[in-house]
Formats: sequence, structure tokens, C-alpha cells
Amino acid sequence: MALNKGERSSSDFSPIPGGGEDPTRQEGNVHKGRRQEGNVHKGLAPSEAGQDAVKLKRLRDVLEQLIANAPRLQKLRPQLLIDLVEEGLRIQIIDNQNRPMFSTGSAEVAPYMSVILRTIAPVLNDIPYKISISGHTDATPYANGGHGYSNWELSADRANASRQKLVLGGLAENKVLGVVGMASTINLDNQHPDAAINRRISLLVLNKRTERSLAHENGQNQDVMVDGADVRQRPDLLHDVSAADDAAPTK
Repeated sequence: MALNKGERSSSDFSPIPGGGEDPTRQEGNVHKGRRQEGNVHKGLAPSEAGQDAVKLKRLRDVLEQLIANAPRLQKLRPQLLIDLVEEGLRIQIIDNQNRPMFSTGSAEVAPYMSVILRTIAPVLNDIPYKISISGHTDATPYANGGHGYSNWELSADRANASRQKLVLGGLAENKVLGVVGMASTINLDNQHPDAAINRRISLLVLNKRTERSLAHENGQNQDVMVDGADVRQRPDLLHDVSAADDAAPTK
């Protein structure tokens, strides 16, 4: 096993948002202050913002009730952080030294983690919002010195493995807007970058403003111009550019 020590996991952040300190808990040196929920949907039209706020708060309550009523999830509650953030509703599943989410140094999902994901999948599938999935690791590096497979690949693989479990649990494929690996770039415990709490998977239920923003950033409904023409209407232009590149002399 090419690990120096420790074990890792995953979560969120830009370009797929949702990372940063958790505002619901305080553990050791990890201090979080609850955000004001009234600011969660700043920037939306009042009617849409209000609808999003109501639906996401209701989703939070449904998830809390689901956890409370499921004996298999009750004992895992300390590892589930659910809070409203500016981008939507964030569900973080954090690692525990005695109950890791994944096998050490791999993206193999632990049985209890699979239970969590497959239990909440139908609830996430029934809401009119898309989700993003982000993976976070701790700062423990691989023994290869960053050459080859690293925490970047591990966090991305774990996020995608979580997506697969959600789909197996009933989440439609098209409900997932993005899957990203963040390595150890965003810690919940900055004082202890190798701490288990930094290893996490974050599911972000995106409000409509965030969903539109991500779609815009990734080119949806934007003009893609070549020589003054939109290539969506003139796909032949791309072939012309490719042919010109092939014909260009090499240096």
C-alpha cells in the first residue's frame, strides 16, 4: 500500500460549490457558526428564492426525520452534517477514525457508507433540484511524492463511487450535475489537516440560482463562435479548423 499514514475521503467546492467550513458543529478546534438562513438565496427573484428556501428547508427536515426513524442511521448521525448554505442544501458525510467511509487509500465504499447513500437516494430523486458531489481527503500524501495516483484522483474516485451508490439506491443519472475531487484543498479542521473530519463526501442539492450559474459557466446557452458564426448552427466549421491544423507545418 503506497500510503505514508492515515486514510482519506472526499467533498465539495468551486467549480462545483459546497465546500468550506461546516456551520452546524464544533469539534475540538473545528468551530462553525450557523449561517443566517435568510441569506441563503440572496440574488434570486423573491418568488423563486422563497420557493427554493421552503423546499430546501423541507428537504432538510425530511432527511433529519429519515435518519431519526432509521435505526441503522441513528448511530451514524454524528457523521452526517446537514445545513443550508448559499448554494442550496449541503449534506456532508464525514469520516471517523473508527468507522471510515472507504477502505484505506481506495474508493471502495464501506458498507455503512453504502447504507447512508442508498437510503437518502430516493429522497434526493423526488425533489426538483440537481445535485453535485464532491470528494475531500485529508492532507496525508501518498508515498510516491505526488507522482502518479494522488489525493486528487482518490477524492474524485470516491466522489464518483458515491454517485454510483446513489444511482443504485434510486437516484436518476441526470440528477447529478457534477462530480469533483478536491483532494485536501478545503479542510473542516485547518489546525489538523490530517484529521479524520477532513475526509468527507459532500452532496450539494443546488438551488436554481446555483444550477443556472453552473450551466452558464460551463457554456450552456452561450454562443460558441468561430469566424463570426455559431458552431452549434455550423458544425462544419469545426471540421474546417481541424483540417487547417492538420495541414499546418510542424516546427
